[in-house]
Amino acid sequence: MVKKFLIEIQELKNNQNNFLPFLLLLLSIPYPVWINNIFLTLFILSSIKSYKKKKSYFSITLLLPILLFGLMCLSFFWSIDAKDTLDAIQKELILLLVPLAFIINKDFTSIQRKKAYSYHSYSMVLLAIFFLIRALFRYFLTNDVRVFFYHGENDLDYGLVPKLLNAIHVSVFVAIGFFYFISKEIKSKFDYCASALLFGFILLLSSKNIILVVILLSLIHFFYFSKSSHKLRLRNLIVFSLLVLLVFSYSTIKNRLAYEFQAHTKKSLSANVLEGIPKNVHFVSVKEAWQNKTFTPNDYFPGTAFRVYQFRIFTELISEYNVFFTGFGLNASYPKIEEKATQYNLYKGSDVDPGYQNKNFHNQYIQVFAELGVFGFIILIIILLINLKNAFKTKDFVHFAFAILMISLFLTESFLWRQRGVVFFTLFYCLFNSNVSKKIE
Repeated sequence: MVKKFLIEIQELKNNQNNFLPFLLLLLSIPYPVWINNIFLTLFILSSIKSYKKKKSYFSITLLLPILLFGLMCLSFFWSIDAKDTLDAIQKELILLLVPLAFIINKDFTSIQRKKAYSYHSYSMVLLAIFFLIRALFRYFLTNDVRVFFYHGENDLDYGLVPKLLNAIHVSVFVAIGFFYFISKEIKSKFDYCASALLFGFILLLSSKNIILVVILLSLIHFFYFSKSSHKLRLRNLIVFSLLVLLVFSYSTIKNRLAYEFQAHTKKSLSANVLEGIPKNVHFVSVKEAWQNKTFTPNDYFPGTAFRVYQFRIFTELISEYNVFFTGFGLNASYPKIEEKATQYNLYKGSDVDPGYQNKNFHNQYIQVFAELGVFGFIILIIILLINLKNAFKTKDFVHFAFAILMISLFLTESFLWRQRGVVFFTLFYCLFNSNVSKKIE
């Protein structure tokens, strides 16, 4: 099996010397950042080495991440925290380097692209098995079921994955693998087992947003992409069953949403911002997060309520400081977020118990708008829309799933402001889109 794998890799890298470094870079995303940086360097060097002086034709789509990075660099000149902006620019450098590497080299073939995300999917199976075995051993040692869910409060605490990896981000990495296996036209027993394993792993990681999107995309695949979608009788039966379930559960759904958005509840559509919340505290509702003039240190925010609060202070900051066009500068919004936390008397935590004042916006759209202004926001929206348009054009379900996952994930996470996040997004964005759009010389 190993010999077959090596032969396949050799065939894939023929006439494309930078394919193997790209694959290694892709597979290294969940591992320590220094490993990722090594493979990024190898990929860039191999791309330069493979470059031949000739007319270069490249997709306009690849210019957009570079344009976004250019705006990040420009924000240094008006940033309210130049040091943090400079540090963040280094982390976002991949938005420049990877698209350039794709521009100066010939495109990967369709076989190479599919093999790249297939290897990523198999690596996610291994990752899931590793963390499940790890959790099982920790359970025998501690007898604490928390080892099977989400991530801990710190890297030494309980949780299915370390906090440094972030359960929500790992859910996204694993989801791509899951969609690869369910989208295969001819499935083996291993493919079914891998799909079940990865879906179960996503459930254990407990990201409500990702779970809902994964279920929705799975239904879309079944009805519109799979062979079963052509069996109208089966489709009609399932649609009818779903409608019946919807009718009978309508009141329950309505009551649950009302409870989420109006009542004082610790439940949330997204993950809680702080872990280890003590008893007898007041859980802030969505309505209170938007309207309260002040809070108390005894007020705790469920994930959805906190994101509503963050959107509220974003609108206030844009209005008060007149940064609609420029933003505060890359990674420079934190002092203003902290000022708002003080103004509204939010819980500030302690040396061992972090509070709310150092949390970012937990929303990529708001984060970009607050730090790069309206032009950064527009570039981001264009990137996502073009990615989605190309997914429809290629009819590649994994590409389509990636596009929808990113659009939804950006509503609850500042994904591109984390190194693993920006590496994951940029690699898959370039992989899927480099040879789809119209090209210019």
